Amino acid sequence: MSEHRQGGPEDSGAVERAGHVEQGKYAIDNPGLPPHRPRLADEDPRAAKRAERQVSVLFVLSILGTLTFFIGYFVVGQIGPDTPFSTIRLQNTLLGLGTAFSMLGIGVGIVHWAKTLMPDHEWVEERHEIRTEEDRQIAEGMINDILDESQIKRRPLLRNTLIGAIALAPLPAVAIFRDLDNTDNRSDLAEENFGVERLRHTIWDEGVRLVRDPSGTPIKASDVAIGNAMHVIPESLLGRTHDKLNQKAKSVVLLMRLNPESLQISEGREDWNVDGIVAYSKICTHVGCPVALYEQHTHHLLCPCHQSTFDLTQECKVIFGPASHALPQLPITVDEEGFLVAQSDFHEPVGPVYWERDPNR
Repeated sequence: MSEHRQGGPEDSGAVERAGHVEQGKYAIDNPGLPPHRPRLADEDPRAAKRAERQVSVLFVLSILGTLTFFIGYFVVGQIGPDTPFSTIRLQNTLLGLGTAFSMLGIGVGIVHWAKTLMPDHEWVEERHEIRTEEDRQIAEGMINDILDESQIKRRPLLRNTLIGAIALAPLPAVAIFRDLDNTDNRSDLAEENFGVERLRHTIWDEGVRLVRDPSGTPIKASDVAIGNAMHVIPESLLGRTHDKLNQKAKSVVLLMRLNPESLQISEGREDWNVDGIVAYSKICTHVGCPVALYEQHTHHLLCPCHQSTFDLTQECKVIFGPASHALPQLPITVDEEGFLVAQSDFHEPVGPVYWERDPNR
């Protein structure tokens, strides 16, 4: 009797109801989109007009920031070795603040525009099959909807200030990149691009003595022992006032002495060393870092920036690292007093390999 009662119609309905309850317990209903809450600018025209003026002020602030940059860049003047520190600080302040307000005005203005004036309704768009003509029409409609929702047609103040801010914002970058090339305008240099001529030649010249950096002491060949390494600059750099740091940056060399028998000298360079004393540019041919580490036992020069390694015995050939060009060698000899002097300038441009390298020029 008990088994019959458990399997009866009444108990069967109870099981079904229990299953329905159990299913509802784990089901997740679609909550739908939250109700739209209108903003103040949606209901009050005065608030919308106030938001429009705020956005326009931000765009004008961007324009003023760009103009501030140009005032610091052109009006304050070019920075040189004799420029007072106060002028340098003023120019850097104007450049920094001008760039910051130029970018900040556009960014904050667009965000404020979107949050206060553009429609913020949410909706669900069902996917549909792609049909060529219909798809074009939909795309065109979307563009028109975007223009309408941005209200750029109805609010000319926003449109005009935005156009002005965006038009002026890239100009500081153009001015900065343009300043990377201040090649001399003389006719013999006019065809050179990006200031290559400035790296093609240094102040090394025939008869210029090699002196220690920074003391400026001339170096006799007899004072350089095997295994020694010295940081050397041209004597003509001493007492120079104009463009001294730039000239030093590209003229500094490393002077070392090796056993002459360990040198592998290529044709045409037989007289570029003095009894095993060689001089090479200190500027790495990768990205221009200073090559300042010398391993005496392996005769290797190392660049600390990216670990490019140059072999002195093979005329500073690259044996490891990202550099792809040997360090330029400075031809040296001795004068009548026994001091080391340059035979000429470098026979190729110093610096990174992206500069034009032609030994015949």
